[in-house]
Amino acid sequence: MKKYIHKIKSALDLEELEKLRIEVFGKKGVLATSFAKLKTLANEEKKSYAGELNSLKQELTKVFNAKKDNLLKEHTQKLMQKEGVDVTLFDAACESGALHPVQATMDKIIDYFLNMNYEIQEGPLVEDDFHNFEALNLPQFHPARDMQDTFYFKDSMLLRTHTSPVQIRTMLSKKPPIRVISPGAVFRKDLDLTHTPQFHQVEGLVVEEGDKVSFSNLKFILEDFLTYMFGDVKVRFRPSFFPFTEPSAEVDISCIFCKGAGCRVCSHTGWLEVLGCGMVDPNVYQAVGYENVSGFAFGLGVERFAMLLHKIPDLRSLYEGDLRLLEQFK
Repeated sequence: MKKYIHKIKSALDLEELEKLRIEVFGKKGVLATSFAKLKTLANEEKKSYAGELNSLKQELTKVFNAKKDNLLKEHTQKLMQKEGVDVTLFDAACESGALHPVQATMDKIIDYFLNMNYEIQEGPLVEDDFHNFEALNLPQFHPARDMQDTFYFKDSMLLRTHTSPVQIRTMLSKKPPIRVISPGAVFRKDLDLTHTPQFHQVEGLVVEEGDKVSFSNLKFILEDFLTYMFGDVKVRFRPSFFPFTEPSAEVDISCIFCKGAGCRVCSHTGWLEVLGCGMVDPNVYQAVGYENVSGFAFGLGVERFAMLLHKIPDLRSLYEGDLRLLEQFK
């Protein structure tokens, strides 16, 4: 029996030690077999034999536990050496990410208007005809309702073509004063160098009681905003037409590529169109139940601003996932 003490002490690893445990301490091991012999011995021999077996079992258990502790320490040490990290070594540089240029441009626009005490309002992507068209003074047969422009569902539901419905929802839910912007995705049936079926807009609305708001207020805020976005640029307002504003204007900035001298990007005019604006049409106020108020609204395409800020020639390249382009914006 004492030969097993030597075997346990000589075990090379935990697997070999486990086999010895079963062989010695298992239900059919040598100790169990030896204790079973007690049944065949006389009473006088049992006491002496049992004492020797118990002493041997204690010695085997002590040797086994000591060996197991040593082998566990050795095993743990080997794992630590295998999985250890040398913190003095330089690792390969981690690739850093960055905001998508459209998101970065959106954030910059929002930051400006938040600092000017505008509130952010959001609305559903799937709109009804009233909020998207009727309340915004778009007659039933206006070209913007053409199937080539709008994604329609059944029952006059559609994917919103602009974020202006958020302005209608805001006016229907609260009374002046109102000072909000509505950033978000919009959808139209366009796909070319400067248009995609889904793009992003930020539209603004200011409404006050009485005649407190004038076109000069609108002009001031937009000139300051465009200077914030593009630096030292000239700004001009051209008379235009939008169903939901009257009077209306297109807003241009001096070309940021040629500094107004004329180039291919600005079609040699020296100017770039960047947004539309105007005083809110009285018919819009009538649709939401407002009386004796004044206000202005404006809207811009975020992708358009991103293309100008980062000098990107093709809008579609922003959504192709080409890392060669996107990695330039880190």
